[in-house]
Amino acid sequence: MPIQHWFWSRIPLYGARNPPHAHNVWRMPLSQGECGRFLMTSASELRSGKTHRDENFPVASWIIHPRHRALILSFYNFVRTADDIADHATLPADEKLRYLDLLEKELLGEGDTQKEAVNLRRALAERAMPPRHALDVLTAFRMDVTKLRYENWDEVIHYCRYSAMPVGRFMLDVHGESTSTWTASDALCAGLQINNHLQDCAKDYKNLNRIYLPRDALAASGATVEMLGEPKSPPPLLRCLQALAVRTEALLAESKSLAAEVKDLRLGVEISVIQAFADKIVNMLKVRDPLSERVHLSPLEMLGHSLGGAVGELARRAVGRRPVSKTAAGA
Repeated sequence: MPIQHWFWSRIPLYGARNPPHAHNVWRMPLSQGECGRFLMTSASELRSGKTHRDENFPVASWIIHPRHRALILSFYNFVRTADDIADHATLPADEKLRYLDLLEKELLGEGDTQKEAVNLRRALAERAMPPRHALDVLTAFRMDVTKLRYENWDEVIHYCRYSAMPVGRFMLDVHGESTSTWTASDALCAGLQINNHLQDCAKDYKNLNRIYLPRDALAASGATVEMLGEPKSPPPLLRCLQALAVRTEALLAESKSLAAEVKDLRLGVEISVIQAFADKIVNMLKVRDPLSERVHLSPLEMLGHSLGGAVGELARRAVGRRPVSKTAAGA
């Protein structure tokens, strides 16, 4: 379930757009006309009703320069629509995949029936940007439909490669930042994604029978999948969840250089705010039970960490510590 990451929730170019598990569900190739006849509603009608104002992370916030906000919101609406399709409670898997395929076709210019795809396509064209990051996120949503279990940490990181890392890379591209910033950005986005997995582990299991907790981590703690259905984590499950939070904390430590690496002041401030959110959430997950205790930031906490992150980054830049990345060619 891609995201709460960056500004974004799902919360991600390179590698196959359709990993092996994306073929576990049979799909008949459809022409544009056949898609239109089969799909009786638009993708928009499958939205959960959640908007960028409902996320517990900043989406195209006032910190970001106004010239970037329309493009970022177009990207968010496309991703949110695809995410809601993948997480739809009653839509059959083959229909979910057909909708995701249709969004991809129209993002690539094959049709104009799905407004989220058309709006993003046009917004990207205005900036001469390719759709690669949006296409990568679609790969993650296909995985959500077809892959319900993860064997180990590496499989979870592979999922994050498509669900979360492209979101950070998109934001960096929008601001003309160097690809040298991608390493730290990938760590931040993956950390945010796994935080979200831990926060929502019970809900994902009960509503979608989807479990991102690695099977080997559950086994090492003596936990079972069925424990996710309990009102409170039994000790083996709590050990597993908190061990994964510790591992996520180490991942987030790899992203702490990102704000200093970017050239854009506003983006650097936004990144500092998001890093502060991520660090606070992972600290909560290290000591609390996601099944029975609050592990999301309250509005007051979000405000406090927003101010702290923003002031800290502004102070860092004011004393002359310069970004460490090199300018991207053509940026």
